[in-house]
Amino acid sequence: MLDARARRALAMMEIPVWQGRARPPAADVWTELAAQVKECRLCALHETRSQTVFGTGAKDARWFFVGEAPGADEDRLGEPFVGRAGQLLNAMLRALSLVREDVYIANVLKCRPPRNRDPEPAEVQQCLPYLQKQIALVGPAVLVALGRIAAQSLLATSAPLGSLREKVHHYAGVPLIVTYHPAYLLRSPADKQHAWADLKRAQALVNHE
Repeated sequence: MLDARARRALAMMEIPVWQGRARPPAADVWTELAAQVKECRLCALHETRSQTVFGTGAKDARWFFVGEAPGADEDRLGEPFVGRAGQLLNAMLRALSLVREDVYIANVLKCRPPRNRDPEPAEVQQCLPYLQKQIALVGPAVLVALGRIAAQSLLATSAPLGSLREKVHHYAGVPLIVTYHPAYLLRSPADKQHAWADLKRAQALVNHE
């Protein structure tokens, strides 16, 4: 059964909520949504994917991390953030006394763009409703947008990442913190301290929920 927080988020995004005794339990909602993603043919990315990458983690998580799109490892294994960037994300979670099983992790796109190019606006438009439903079902205390693409997609802006960090945004009524993508941090380790400050800001929001 969906809790009140999930229902409010669904209502704000104008996503219908099942009513009455015919409403399926939350587990069935997740199963149906995963099946929809698996069979999705709304954009051309289905032609080149190995498989969709739905998302993973606790379905009642207080933390919800959003990346931009699957990479080669994710496309092969069907799970988000499993390569070197995923290893760094795991380390970031451990620094917060969390593990992957404590949080929910998903991407804006559920299919890998060819050659890991940036998602196209039409692809984001077609895929974003799946992510919106995941956020609504989880009902997190905080969203963490990992990188420019995730942040711009959720906030519907073209503003640069630097101008989006160090402040609290909101998405569908949920506080949203913007930070660097772990893949960027692998290339620019000096910015890890800034990413840590972003995560501590998110942690403060969770602790004061």
